[in-house]
Amino acid sequence: MYRRVTIVKIADERKREVGAVAEAEVSATAFQELIREQLRQIGEDPERQGLLRTPERVEKSLKWLTRGHAMSVHDVIGDAIFNEDHHNMVLVKDIEMYSLCEHHMLPFFGKVHVAYIPDGKIVGLSKLPRIVEVFARRLQVQERLTEQIAQAIQEVLQPQGVGVVIEAAHLCMMMRGVEKQNSKTITSAVKGVFREDLRTREEFLRLCMINGIMG
Repeated sequence: MYRRVTIVKIADERKREVGAVAEAEVSATAFQELIREQLRQIGEDPERQGLLRTPERVEKSLKWLTRGHAMSVHDVIGDAIFNEDHHNMVLVKDIEMYSLCEHHMLPFFGKVHVAYIPDGKIVGLSKLPRIVEVFARRLQVQERLTEQIAQAIQEVLQPQGVGVVIEAAHLCMMMRGVEKQNSKTITSAVKGVFREDLRTREEFLRLCMINGIMG
């Protein structure tokens, strides 16, 4: 009896897996057909040799570039939070960041500085870039991205304060529209003592400028 129940459960799980794969394949096919139609709308022939696999490549590329929608901060941090009696600033600088502007779906990219002052808990240093990745790999605006990173760290660690600065170049301003090739956008989000204490905020910004993208 036990063996029969086990076999039935395995069969049911297998059916669900097959169903999920089939659904994903249908979704991918529909996505690729939309890309083919876009190619037709701009006057291209999706059947010519150079474009035959373009819909498939674009579908995979966009899913990769927006995979942050399916990620969570708690999943990427896992159990990498540690009790530590450290009450001075922790800063990880020059984190490479790539995202897609939600208005034109063109890339914007640059560097992120993330700092926090612990209040009894620290996080593994590699987890700060991973938090950046969770929110950057989505359709975004830089202002919201900056705030989301700061808010996530504040919620997960409950530190004395958090500071985040992003400097980025936006292709929607460089390749089209105003076409300003050398323009940069800088945004910041500060919480806790970074907002309340001017000296703490100044220290953070000064450290960001030392041999960094803002220097």
